[in-house]
Amino acid sequence: MTRTERVATVGTARRARRGRAGTTAALLAVAMTATLAAGCATGGDGPSRDGRGPDQESADTGREQTRAADTSVLAVKIDNAPRARPHTGLNAADVVYVEQVEGGLSRLMAVYATRLPKVVGPVRSARETDLELLRQFDGPTLAFSGAQRKLLPLIDEAPLRAEPPDRTPGAWLRGAGRPAPHNLFLRPGPLVSAAPGPAALTTGFRYGAAPTGGTELASRTVAYPSARFTFTWSESRDRWLVSMDGKAATTTEAGRVAPATVVVQYVKLRRSDYFDALGNNTPFTETVGSGRAQVLRDGKVHDVRWKRATAAEGTEFTTRDGAPVNFADGQVWVVFAKA
Repeated sequence: MTRTERVATVGTARRARRGRAGTTAALLAVAMTATLAAGCATGGDGPSRDGRGPDQESADTGREQTRAADTSVLAVKIDNAPRARPHTGLNAADVVYVEQVEGGLSRLMAVYATRLPKVVGPVRSARETDLELLRQFDGPTLAFSGAQRKLLPLIDEAPLRAEPPDRTPGAWLRGAGRPAPHNLFLRPGPLVSAAPGPAALTTGFRYGAAPTGGTELASRTVAYPSARFTFTWSESRDRWLVSMDGKAATTTEAGRVAPATVVVQYVKLRRSDYFDALGNNTPFTETVGSGRAQVLRDGKVHDVRWKRATAAEGTEFTTRDGAPVNFADGQVWVVFAKA
């Protein structure tokens, strides 16, 4: 069975989710209040112990730490401030979610199932939106730098394995040449012994032949109050080239960021109970429900509908007549835009 067939089969399945306890609230509180330098393998804001940058680090360090079973995805919350770029390990992700956070800025969540990078980051803090989004996976591991204190009990109760820096110190390092807090990186090896494979991608996504119709599209821009994403079709690469805030998005080790499919999913944003240090409210992105979306693949845009009936289910994308919509084989970016 091909990867496309396996993912298409699993993506449409409906199955009960097992509850899994996260780390304790006390442990996560330490991740918030203690300096991240103390919780990392290298300490401080400088380079790693051998002086190499994050993209050169071996994933073997910290193998003695307890790792997750090979059946669940690894989700990593990734910093997307201008100082956090270029990213490391982003091109290895199967799915990249883009969500709006406080101040109109953006954060990324990269989901890994078919392969694991040696290093990924920079890593930043979790948000309430992440907990609902991750319910579609069975016992995922969530790697993040910390969370607001009021959010800790929700993380503790969520059916996921929470991995802040304190829990598995050998998995974390500080990269050289970047100021804190934009220099915290993750070695997935100590957390996940191997990539679980496409069966773990219970997103509801289908892969295969393109839907009929569609409109030719050279580029598509999605703007948040303080962030902007542009996806430009490359005929030669058969991919969408990503730009952020007007600059090409690249990685430290794998060149240009170029997904095969981009989904602009229109969702409701509401105020949450959480605020940053400047008093900005963190919006909650409602990923359960239904609405309109645009699917970009093969140089075309398709107007579609999305539906996610419950948090434990993946998201279905259909044409106006109800036919399932296939994505192109390869990385998928899902950009949540305000409805």
